[in-house]
Amino acid sequence: MHSKKTSVLSAQIKMTSTVIFWGGSFIATKLAVAEVSPVVVVWLRFLVGVLIIGWIARQRGELGIPSPQDGLELLGLGFLGITLHQWLQSSGLVTSEAATTAWIIATTPVFMALLGWLFLKERLGLGVIVGFIAATLGVLLVVTKGDFSSLLTDGFGKPGDILILFSALNWAVFSALSSPILKRLSAIKVTFYVLLFGWLLTSIQFFASAGWHEFSQITLTGWLSIAFLGIFCSALAYIFYYDGLQALPASHVGAFLYLEPLVATLVAVAILSENITPLSLAGGGFILLGVWLVNRDSARQSP
Repeated sequence: MHSKKTSVLSAQIKMTSTVIFWGGSFIATKLAVAEVSPVVVVWLRFLVGVLIIGWIARQRGELGIPSPQDGLELLGLGFLGITLHQWLQSSGLVTSEAATTAWIIATTPVFMALLGWLFLKERLGLGVIVGFIAATLGVLLVVTKGDFSSLLTDGFGKPGDILILFSALNWAVFSALSSPILKRLSAIKVTFYVLLFGWLLTSIQFFASAGWHEFSQITLTGWLSIAFLGIFCSALAYIFYYDGLQALPASHVGAFLYLEPLVATLVAVAILSENITPLSLAGGGFILLGVWLVNRDSARQSP
């Protein structure tokens, strides 16, 4: 019994750490892209992540070469989950606020439910419909800070907000497509090869644009931000997350993830001095309510 309690406590500590790391990732990315182009940030971040997770996978005996079929699947996931997703997020953060980004990303479960309805013919329950409406209202409040008239004059928030919204949709697609291969291969093996292939594909753009020339522009703050992204957000956070999934019920893990945008907001205020209005926080509340309703409805439909 004592061992089980220790295991649960350890998993809870790991999940708390994961939420802090991922919440801080938006701020670290914002700091890094202020100094160099998004592709350089992504390339350096995942170079660090690949090296660390590769070493851990090797220690656990999970570094075997995948079959050609699995390899192609992992290549596609690497493009979606790393190359495209991180480009969208990093490019979006050039103009979007870190806190706004975190709140928009939090809508991913809503997109997943809608994709399930569109392509898998899953039932669209009342909870999902109300949750979608609540999350949509929340996103509009966050990006406009309550000034809905700006939608007519300035469009949907800042240019980066649109990229961030697409990244949330893209992550929903990536998550859905990841499910089958996670049933065949271990989580850490999938994570390593997705990161590896995504980093290799990013390398094409990095070398084509001679990204190494930008290294001289990176200050100590930039290098520390990239190190944080690579070590804590791209390596340790994924390992802690999957360890948490093994020891805790999925509902408990989901509850931890609700805290991620809140952490991002607090850190953005403290480090970036971003202005958080009461209406922005109200928008965040609507987003969390919408996600909760969608998740509750989905759980009820699960066999």
